[in-house]
Amino acid sequence: MGAEKGIFIAEIAEGREVEGIFLVKELNRGETRAGKPFLRLTLVDNSGEIGGPVWDDAEELAPLCQPGSYLQVSGRGDSYQGSPQLKIGRISPVDPSSVDPADFMPSGDFDRRELEAELERLLAGVQSPPVRRLLDAFFSDREFYQRFTTAPAAKSMHHAYLGGLLEHTVAVARLAEAVSRLYPGLDADLLLAGALLHDLGKTEELTYREYPFGYSNRGRLVGHLVIGTEMISQKAAAIDDFPPELLERLQHLVLSHHGYHEFGTPTLPMMQEAFILHFLDNLDAKANYFHRLNRQTTEPGYQWSDYQRNLERFLYLPGPAQEPGQEPGRNPGPESDPPPAPRQATRKKKAAPRPDPPAAPPAMEDESSNPVDPRQKPLWG
Repeated sequence: MGAEKGIFIAEIAEGREVEGIFLVKELNRGETRAGKPFLRLTLVDNSGEIGGPVWDDAEELAPLCQPGSYLQVSGRGDSYQGSPQLKIGRISPVDPSSVDPADFMPSGDFDRRELEAELERLLAGVQSPPVRRLLDAFFSDREFYQRFTTAPAAKSMHHAYLGGLLEHTVAVARLAEAVSRLYPGLDADLLLAGALLHDLGKTEELTYREYPFGYSNRGRLVGHLVIGTEMISQKAAAIDDFPPELLERLQHLVLSHHGYHEFGTPTLPMMQEAFILHFLDNLDAKANYFHRLNRQTTEPGYQWSDYQRNLERFLYLPGPAQEPGQEPGRNPGPESDPPPAPRQATRKKKAAPRPDPPAAPPAMEDESSNPVDPRQKPLWG
């Protein structure tokens, strides 16, 4: 007989007694001002995640709390800076063979059948015969379709749960559809195909049969941008008379959708559809990031988040919807300053001479004399 899961994280409220099994996602060590060691755990199940400190017996308990371990936890629901926290009392190890892994794999709020129906609608809207044949070659492939609809979209940053890749892809494709109606000069089929295929390499980049999710050897060595481009090339090669120029454009959309070299893209966007795909992808990733943080906020009214290292700022979050007549939150500010920037190496390197930049092209009539850098830090998992 398997171990009983007990309470789920989404059910933990401030002051509620907690008794349940959780999976360790992260383990961090620290010391109090008095020099006493403590542990900071991030625990997960399929309803969410929650952090909690272990103040006593940290050194003895640390071996039990490694990421990927299952723990029986007793404690009490608490909050810190408006976010749920678990005040951990007792912990003990749990045999992995006694639990149902489905209870601990993170999942989204979506209805998978509705997303699959929306994917079918998007595919049916493609007008270009070669684009449609290429998309059919992917989405009529049962093995690929199973991986595509099961995989997360990232290891940890956004849509990092089973089915997240399907949810993210459908959202980006719907945004592409809307943008194409707004700007008629776009190649709507090309943009839609790019949206549907931009992250298909994640089906091979990520490992997601166990949690925490990880990377395959191929994922680490090659990466999903190149993997996805190779997958497109292989499918296109099996289609009679597939237009080479169309293949190049699709490859460009996939390779460039991270936008900038410092964000991992091997080539910069050089087509309007590629620029738009980059921003739509980033938009949905950030919107999902906010959505997941909002779910962790328990008090009504706007509240400040913990410092978000990924975005290098605090975030002002609305919290759960208020009932009519309910008083808004007190909106406390962050209780701490942002952490210091990572210490830089002290050894100085002699700078190599820089070549002169190419001459700037003539400015358009309405070009600002102080153009704004359009870069926005993305959330790649």
